[in-house]
Amino acid sequence: MPELPEVQTVVNTLAPAVIGQRIARAILARPDILTPRDFPLESHLTGKRIRGVERRAKRIVFTLDDANRFYIHLGMSGRLVLSPGSDDLKPHTHLRIQLEHPAGTEIRFTDPRRFGGIWWLGQTDESDFIGPEPLTLRSAELAKRLAATTRAIKNALLDQRLIAGLGNIYVDESLFEAQIHPQTPADELTPAQVSRLNKAIKLTLKRALRHRGSTLRDYRDAAGNPGDFQGLHRVYAQEGKPCKRCKKPIQRIVMGGRSTHFCAKCQPRMTRGPG
Repeated sequence: MPELPEVQTVVNTLAPAVIGQRIARAILARPDILTPRDFPLESHLTGKRIRGVERRAKRIVFTLDDANRFYIHLGMSGRLVLSPGSDDLKPHTHLRIQLEHPAGTEIRFTDPRRFGGIWWLGQTDESDFIGPEPLTLRSAELAKRLAATTRAIKNALLDQRLIAGLGNIYVDESLFEAQIHPQTPADELTPAQVSRLNKAIKLTLKRALRHRGSTLRDYRDAAGNPGDFQGLHRVYAQEGKPCKRCKKPIQRIVMGGRSTHFCAKCQPRMTRGPG
C-alpha cells in the first residue's frame, strides 16, 4: 500500500500541472468506490477550478474553487496519473477528470483491487480522526501518544489515529534505524528511545522522498514513473539477507497479520526490569 513518501510524490508530480485548471468534465465509471455512494460527484466537479492538491496522511486531497474538497485513497493497487485523453483507457479506470487546459488532458484514477476509493468531504474537516504528521511531530508529542498504549511499537505506529502516513515499509525501516525491536511495548520506550525513533522516522521518510518512494509492484507517480527507494531497503522484505550493519540475517515475523522485518542483533528485545 502506498505510504507517505509515495502519496507525497504523487502530489508533487500532479499538483504543478493541475492547480488552477478548470475541470471540463468528470466521468465516474464505478459509483461503488465513491463515499457517500449516491453523491452526484460529476456535477459537483464539472466547471470547478482545482485550487489545491495536498497530502494528508495517505490521502490525496483536492480543494476546489468553491472551497469543497474530496480525497482519493490509493489503497493497495491504485494509481492517480495525468494522461492525454487520446491514450487508451487502462482496465479498472474508475474516475476520469478532464481538464480544459491543456486540452484533452485527464487525471485518471485506476484501482484494480478496489481497496482505495474516492471520498467527498465538502467543507467538513476530518483531521480530528487522523494523527499528526510524522515529518513535523515533536518527540514530546510522540512520547505522550506512545505512553497511552500498551501495544507493540510496530502495531502502534501503524495506527493512523496515533501518527499519520506510516505503513509497513517505513515502520520497519524506522525501527531498524532507531534500533528498537518491533515487539517492544510502546509504553515501555525510554525517553532516549522515543527521541531516537522520532529522528529515525523523519530521516527514513526524507530518504524515501528523495527517491520518489518505493515501487514493489503497482505504485507509480502522476507521470507514470516508479520510485526507486526499494533498492535501499535495509530490512523490509530482506528476510535471510545479511544485515547491512552487523551481517546477521534479517528475520521476519508476523504481527497483527502484517509481515515484520528486523535484525535481532541490532534491534534487541528489551524487557522491563523489576519495579
